[in-house]
Amino acid sequence: MAEDSNSLSSTHPPLPPTSEDDRFAWLRLLRSRRVGPATFWRLLSEHGTALAALDALPQVAAAAGVENYHVCPEGVALAEVKAARGHGAVLVFRGEPAYPPLLSDVSDPPPFLWVCGAPEVLARPSVSLVGARNASSLGTRMARALARGLGAEGYAVISGLARGVDTAAHDAALATGTVAVLAGGVDVLYPSENTRLAEEIRAQGGALVSEQPIGLQPQARHFPARNRIVAGMSGATVVVEAAAKSGSLITARCALDMGREVLAVPGHPLDARAGGCNLLIRDGARLVRHAEDVIEALGPLATAARPPAQAQLPLDLDDAVIDDTPVVPIAPPERRSLRETAALHAEILSRLGPVPVAEDQLIRDLAEPSDTVSPVLTDLELDGRIQRRPGGLLTRVS
Repeated sequence: MAEDSNSLSSTHPPLPPTSEDDRFAWLRLLRSRRVGPATFWRLLSEHGTALAALDALPQVAAAAGVENYHVCPEGVALAEVKAARGHGAVLVFRGEPAYPPLLSDVSDPPPFLWVCGAPEVLARPSVSLVGARNASSLGTRMARALARGLGAEGYAVISGLARGVDTAAHDAALATGTVAVLAGGVDVLYPSENTRLAEEIRAQGGALVSEQPIGLQPQARHFPARNRIVAGMSGATVVVEAAAKSGSLITARCALDMGREVLAVPGHPLDARAGGCNLLIRDGARLVRHAEDVIEALGPLATAARPPAQAQLPLDLDDAVIDDTPVVPIAPPERRSLRETAALHAEILSRLGPVPVAEDQLIRDLAEPSDTVSPVLTDLELDGRIQRRPGGLLTRVS
């Protein structure tokens, strides 16, 4: 009854469920105890339909030494469907037009996905952008530039709604189409600080997707499964920043195992956030400087597929930096609490590394008034935490 990683998937996807009873049976079968995608497809292959598999499941469990086995009760599945309707989520089954075509080709794909937003975006050609949660200013700028450049060429951007690189990629691709793959239920937005971003993704023609039950709070074991879907939905995965041991490298390994393109943005050898990317490049991943490198690896789409309204979006990092300057908000009160000051210290240090960053660019990235940031930079310089270099550049002292 446990998941069998060596199970064989059908070369051609089975027909999707054609009636409400069939759809409901697929949901109950996958939600039954000890049934994951691999076991689901094996049972479906052996018994023909999900309804027949549900009937046979207690005997299959008994033969495997599992006593007193019960399939997922109808009430539990009905409650999930009702909760999903309340959040505007719909089920997209493998074999249906909206199901991500490349995800259907992986070994033991999710039988279905819960989708909030526009399901049609899932069928578009796409590229996955992943990277560090504690991304540097350069990392977030690069993620934005890549997302905008790829969006301008007609690609949807896939990521995981995490902090850092994921957030920057989703935000930059709002106008051209982006998909956030969640580790928990499609209604559980994690981290909560990205709730507004998730709402904007839905409102602007993107989608939130998950294979997990509605209402499920994400746990550590759910993220590798989420990363597998991120990699499986796209023809290429681009790693922008990643430590030598990180979830982003799990996504890259999944993509490699699926036979997909893996690309990485190089970084300074002394910056730990670039360690994973540099290792990938050393081991044969394509080096990425801008969106054109990714498009060259995949091949450009037809001109008709490109969103015309986005034809003038910047395609390189320098243009993206100029075009992506945040509006500086009204200055906060002059007196800042110790907690606020410590938070600003941590934010500045997280955005700096061995690679010099222009002070004015750092201030724009922080979206804080210069008269708020400048004194803090002076404090950090006096503390020996950062170093000023010629030309108004800043680096972090390791």
